Amino acid sequence: MHKGQNQQMMAAPAPDPEELARAIRQWARELGFAATGISDADLSQEEPRLLAWLAQGMHGEMEWMARHGTLRSRPAELVPGTRRVISVRMDYLPPNAADANAVLADPELAYVSRYALGRDYHKLMRKRLQKLAERIAEAVGPFGYRVFVDSAPVLEKGLARRAGLGWIGKHSNVLSRDAGSWFFLGEIYTDLELPVDEPVSEHCGDCTACIDDCPTDAIVAPGTVDARRCISYLTIEHPGPIPAALRPRMGNRIYGCDDCQLVCPWNRFARPAACNDFAPRHGLDAARLVDLFAWTEAEFLQRLEGSPIRRIGHERWLRNIAVALGNAPASAEIRVALAARADHPTALVREHVAWALARQAR
Repeated sequence: MHKGQNQQMMAAPAPDPEELARAIRQWARELGFAATGISDADLSQEEPRLLAWLAQGMHGEMEWMARHGTLRSRPAELVPGTRRVISVRMDYLPPNAADANAVLADPELAYVSRYALGRDYHKLMRKRLQKLAERIAEAVGPFGYRVFVDSAPVLEKGLARRAGLGWIGKHSNVLSRDAGSWFFLGEIYTDLELPVDEPVSEHCGDCTACIDDCPTDAIVAPGTVDARRCISYLTIEHPGPIPAALRPRMGNRIYGCDDCQLVCPWNRFARPAACNDFAPRHGLDAARLVDLFAWTEAEFLQRLEGSPIRRIGHERWLRNIAVALGNAPASAEIRVALAARADHPTALVREHVAWALARQAR
């Protein structure tokens, strides 16, 4: 477990644990985190569900999830000495983005998941969590900790639930009564003995809006998503051809999918992002498909520098957009755009372009 750096050799007397917990919440707010909760490291209630999900192969080709096994549900095995987990929430819904439903309704526009319109959240949140840990060390002296932002086998939703940040909704996202689900999560694993927060009760009730609205029927049971059918997985994590049967259902979604969040009644309480870094860049909130499809690899890398989208690479970018173009109403402009990529060097792109051209020719 990492020991804080640049600490005073003679630390001040340790504050009362309750006072320290209150101070941690205040420091976290000052760093831009909308909410903070503290839990123990016991995820034994979450583990059977995780193992059953993996056993059914619902993680698709995300083989690292199976490889890490129970490290995800046993924080003290991932980071020995972990006694508590500090979980934080950062809201990301950009206040000035084009209306999501309007973009989805226009098949000539590209829909990009709202979380990916601006800068990559990983580094931003990790730096702020590191600052939070350093601020704690100023108060208590050197202590053991590690900071995580979707960067290791961490069961972040289960930890957020146990820390009282919300409950896990039927779409499998964490839901808060006063903030919906448009937020990122981050954690500090620590050896500090801090008071823990109580989990909140669930408030989905009889609502099945997210299950009913999923374009590919990926929510196979309340709280259970089969990644192999999920558009977010297919457009981001999946490395190969997108199953032909699912392509028509993807519509114009080229990177991620927000349908289950858009339809969730609790998101009427969602709070806009306070961080300007999440504001849309390069018009990605309502860009034309043909314009994005024309980007060269150099343009893709340059324009998406600092974006979470960049990591899928240009080939998957073209693959995803080709599917969306195949789903768009037939037009000469789209056929010309697709034809320009018909002899692409990679079989992955060529196959999806051929599929799209066949759809355009109907």
